Amino acid sequence: MNCGVLVFPNVEELDFVGPWEFLGVWKKFARGPENCFLVAPSLTPVSCAKGMIVQPHISFEQCPVLDFLVVPGGEGTRKEIENKTLIDFIAARAAECKAVLSVCTGSFLLHRAGLLSGKRATTHWSSLDKLRALGDVIVVEERFVRDGNIWSSAGVSAGIDAMLAVIDDFAGEQAAGIVQFATEYYPLVKIYGNFDKNPQAPAYVKKAS
Repeated sequence: MNCGVLVFPNVEELDFVGPWEFLGVWKKFARGPENCFLVAPSLTPVSCAKGMIVQPHISFEQCPVLDFLVVPGGEGTRKEIENKTLIDFIAARAAECKAVLSVCTGSFLLHRAGLLSGKRATTHWSSLDKLRALGDVIVVEERFVRDGNIWSSAGVSAGIDAMLAVIDDFAGEQAAGIVQFATEYYPLVKIYGNFDKNPQAPAYVKKAS
C-alpha cells in the first residue's frame, strides 16, 4: 500500500504531521502501508504555517498509485484552491484511493476537486459557515465524518482522530488499538476556559460539555 500526505506552502503543521505519525506507527507496529510519502508539486522544500520547513519525498510526477491520500489545510489553502495542478492531482488520485482524508480547511481543496458535492463533510469551526455557503455540501459538526471513501475532519488536531478511524475501518480494531497504545493517544476529556460556550463552538463540543 502507498500513502500520500500532501504538503504545500503555509500548510498547517499538525494537519499533516498528526496523520503522518499515525500512518508511520501503523506501518511499524501493525502491518500498515509499505510506503508513506510527503507529496508536493515539486521537490522544493515547503515552508509551513508556523515556520516548519519540510522536504517532500516525491513530486506529483513521481507519485505512484495511492491507496490513501491525506489533504491538510491551513492558511495556504486560500491560495492553493486556485492551483489547478494541485486540484487536478487531488481529483485524479481520489479516484484510485481507498480513502481520502481532509483535515481542517483541506475540505475546501476536496470541494474544488469535485469530491464533496452532495456529500457530508466538516471543517474547522471558523469555516463551517463558508463550507455551508458553497451550497452543495451537507455540513456536519462532528470531530470527523465519512461519506463513502471521503473522510473529512474538523480543525487541526481532529486529523489525528480521523486517521485513527481510517485505520480502524481499513485494518480493524486491533490495528487501531495498537496504534493508539503505541502513541499513547488517550486525550483527557477536559474543556479549558469555557470556550465550549462560544457561539461558534461546533455542536460536538457543546454536546460534550
